[in-house]
Amino acid sequence: MSDLEANIKIILNSESVSAMMEQLAVLLKEKHSIKHDKWIDSREAMELLRVSKNTLQKLRDTRAIRVSKPPHIEKFYYDRESILEYLEKHAQNPES
Repeated sequence: MSDLEANIKIILNSESVSAMMEQLAVLLKEKHSIKHDKWIDSREAMELLRVSKNTLQKLRDTRAIRVSKPPHIEKFYYDRESILEYLEKHAQNPES
């Protein structure tokens, strides 16, 4: 086995492959204008906002963005549109 093949195997066996594939899916959806889900999970919300888990919790706790926590489900879901509105509201150079 060549060094290149060994390196490829290591990369493909790493845990980051799943994360890279998810990022790729998001980018492809954006590029091809594929409709996004209305409700997104914490990971997607953090990526969209480019914030940490703690900051996302603060935004949730202060009701800066809409959140849903269905009964018997351990996850929070965030309204994508409210996140985009939040970002627009806090834009440094808002459109006229």
